[in-house]
Amino acid sequence: MGSLEEQQPLQIPASTRRRFEAAGIDLSGGYPLLPTDFEYIQDARAKGGLVHPYNDAGLRADPEKKALFGAAKAVNHITSHIGTLIVGLQIKDLTNTQKDELALLVAERGVVFFRDQDLSPQVQEGLGRYWGELYPQGPYVPGHPDITTIWTDFFAKTMRKPTYRQPFQGFHTDMVHERHPPGYTHLHKDAVPAVGGDLLWASGYAAYSKLSPAFRDFIDGKKGVFISKEKYFDRENPSSGRIHSVTREHPIVRTHPVTGWKSLYIAHGWVSHIVGLDKKESDLVLGYLRDVYENNVDIQCRFKFTRGTSAIWDNRCTLHTASWDYENASERHGTRVTTLAEEPYFDENSVTRRQSLGLHDD
Repeated sequence: MGSLEEQQPLQIPASTRRRFEAAGIDLSGGYPLLPTDFEYIQDARAKGGLVHPYNDAGLRADPEKKALFGAAKAVNHITSHIGTLIVGLQIKDLTNTQKDELALLVAERGVVFFRDQDLSPQVQEGLGRYWGELYPQGPYVPGHPDITTIWTDFFAKTMRKPTYRQPFQGFHTDMVHERHPPGYTHLHKDAVPAVGGDLLWASGYAAYSKLSPAFRDFIDGKKGVFISKEKYFDRENPSSGRIHSVTREHPIVRTHPVTGWKSLYIAHGWVSHIVGLDKKESDLVLGYLRDVYENNVDIQCRFKFTRGTSAIWDNRCTLHTASWDYENASERHGTRVTTLAEEPYFDENSVTRRQSLGLHDD
């Protein structure tokens, strides 16, 4: 028998329950529901290796975004390099033209925010599906396996055990071991701490431009070996234990298909090495790239969520992390929908964001 605390289910935040009930989500069978995980590395490799045809909605958009901007009360950039807040629009009311223009804006600005949204999980799912094939990630909303639960209390009790010395994972981009890693990702918060719990994003476009032209030439075209966070059994040698990771090679400088801009593409902890370099060389380069990407505050934005806030970001050209400074003393819950993107590639003819905007970049 476990302790009384272990036997008692977590209480769903009241604001979350109201949102779900208004949307007709059936919570009678429990919440969240857990997927049946792959046990064997062979199955995980087969799933991750599937080809997913993809056409980016941002390529259909008006570059001036007249439909989106014309309907908004205000469009406020959070910082020079990354982050934009759209004021006065409801995501549920967006037309297809505005959805295309929003995709373009997210590709350009890295992350776009909307406050005070009346947004059901189903509408959130529909927007993600409009942009492409959805990628389910872990615990999910009943009846909607493509809508991921982001509930810090649940993670802390059942999956990850943070402490104030070792909180949740730092800056990262999602599912880098897949053949088609995520692109547009939409997080909606329906329960937030009164103090703390901010989210942060860093710009891969701006991180790349932090590098000297000579160093850019050195890393352009090089590939890294990206590894899965999850570990699996080997069906052919199950006694070896759950120790095997899915691995995938991707370019560490990635060209965005919508903007045509170069972005640094690494994920701390999930890149084992750079192909063609000795381990010491690779560790030095990756350590430096991590430092540039994660530790320059001028290429980052930090955003305070309020209840009903949505953040839509592009996993292809950003890193993100959450601040656990509230230490689970307050409720924090949201739903996330993730859209698969293209297979990462590097185009030697692509340019930097600064070059495209006519800014100094040498």
